[in-house]
Amino acid sequence: MLVVMCGRFSLTVRGRVRIAEVEEQVVEIDVPAPRYNVAPGQSVTVIRRGRSGVEGALLRWGLIPSWARDPKVAFQCTNARAETVATRPAFREAFRQRRCAVPVDGFFEWERSGKQPLPWRFVRSDRSVFLLAGLWETWRPPGEQAEVETFTLITTSANADMAPVHDRMPVLLDPRALRTWLDAESNRTSLEGVMQPSPAASLVRHRVSTRVNNARNEDPVCIEPFEESTLAEGFLPLG
Repeated sequence: MLVVMCGRFSLTVRGRVRIAEVEEQVVEIDVPAPRYNVAPGQSVTVIRRGRSGVEGALLRWGLIPSWARDPKVAFQCTNARAETVATRPAFREAFRQRRCAVPVDGFFEWERSGKQPLPWRFVRSDRSVFLLAGLWETWRPPGEQAEVETFTLITTSANADMAPVHDRMPVLLDPRALRTWLDAESNRTSLEGVMQPSPAASLVRHRVSTRVNNARNEDPVCIEPFEESTLAEGFLPLG
């Protein structure tokens, strides 16, 4: 398994989910089925600004720049570093004009220990849905008319919650910052203020089974506390 920072996440609720309120518009998405182990190359609903306001759209994880000739570049663009996202060619146009937010209720990170990376799941203490900062892009395969819409997640340096496991973390969007993040007119200084590590004690973690390491596994076992670690350590709050 190739371990990528923020290489998996989950959204295990079902039905109509309220995300935030932007400019007096209530932002909601429909979740037809729980997702326990979303991996790069799979499609999920993201929040972005459309012609009629803020909307949900089904996009594929792994950004393909509009100028790319080979779609395989997507697997090198599942994450974008906050420190270079404004200048790196693969991301800079999307950062200027096409920012999005990805609703999740948890994400996975792997602790590099021994031969096999050990997965942890990070969630809010109240298990609520939260938002990860992302970018989206439209790509048209050479010689074809159909367009492909893709996205990437932005990462930043780890806060106290993440540091024991990894030195990076996804950018967690405060719902109050969603308007700024989605607004195409927001200046770089404002956006850099959004792309900061979240405060300590924003997240809690628990060990999960290495079953989550295989993207083909998509079931509740992927998010359950791993029994042996649970007996030994319990559910571990951070910060």
